[in-house]
Amino acid sequence: MLGPLGRGPGVSPSPDEARLDDWTSALRAAGLAGPAVPLGPAAARTGELARGTVYQPGTLDAYLQRGTLPAAEPLTVSLTRFDCVTLVESCLAVARTAAEPGVPSWSRFGRAVERMRYRGGRRRGYTSRLHYFSEWIADGEARGLVHDLGAALGGAGDARPLRFMTEHRASYPALRDDEVFRAIGAIERRLDGRPRRVIPTKRIPEVVDRIETGDVLAFATAIPGLDVTHSALAHRGADGVLRVLHAPLSGGVVEVTRATLPEYVAAIRRATGILVARPLRA
Repeated sequence: MLGPLGRGPGVSPSPDEARLDDWTSALRAAGLAGPAVPLGPAAARTGELARGTVYQPGTLDAYLQRGTLPAAEPLTVSLTRFDCVTLVESCLAVARTAAEPGVPSWSRFGRAVERMRYRGGRRRGYTSRLHYFSEWIADGEARGLVHDLGAALGGAGDARPLRFMTEHRASYPALRDDEVFRAIGAIERRLDGRPRRVIPTKRIPEVVDRIETGDVLAFATAIPGLDVTHSALAHRGADGVLRVLHAPLSGGVVEVTRATLPEYVAAIRRATGILVARPLRA
């Protein structure tokens, strides 16, 4: 899970540690790690360096196969395998780690992930994880990690109640525990008063020029009880066209899409639009 990056003489880094070394060095060499530089381009550049890395689902829940729920969820981090959310978190965490002085630390990288992944930045049990990505954005905005651009981009309010986890209990091993099930239900009900700001699919072409490289994208869905089905980073290449940098289930490796952002969203079944958040250096 987590280990110190500092190594004694003759001890080789793990593949994950080597990537942290290499990627932070690349960001610093490109001038993307300074405190005055926006975080988004550094995160997007990290995603470019991660292209071709294998997609692996379910890594955060692998510990649940042991059959017991620990008081504190293990902190699972990797730079050699990703799902869509862990790619976003890892790219942002590498960018933040590169901005810190001195030799990059695996433990500092892990803490940067932890601050984003858990409510209030505090890792406790399973229920402290931000399972609904719209809450990931809202919680991050409350702590200065991201800025929700939904209102500024003319997003429409989505006030549908989020009940997907409790209504699909069998799909979540942790919810076999009645106490955890009740706690997740209480979290879902608390989110009822927090409508999401979704930029509708048909309006995305009107706002693409206001979305920047490295902005966090979440793809909203009409599936009952669910807010989004996928997350990614915005990527504007040398041609100036806005595309999607993500870890897709189909295709299996981190990539930048050939399709433009509007084309990509329009092709997603039951998609209703996007949520957009700008990462901040916090």
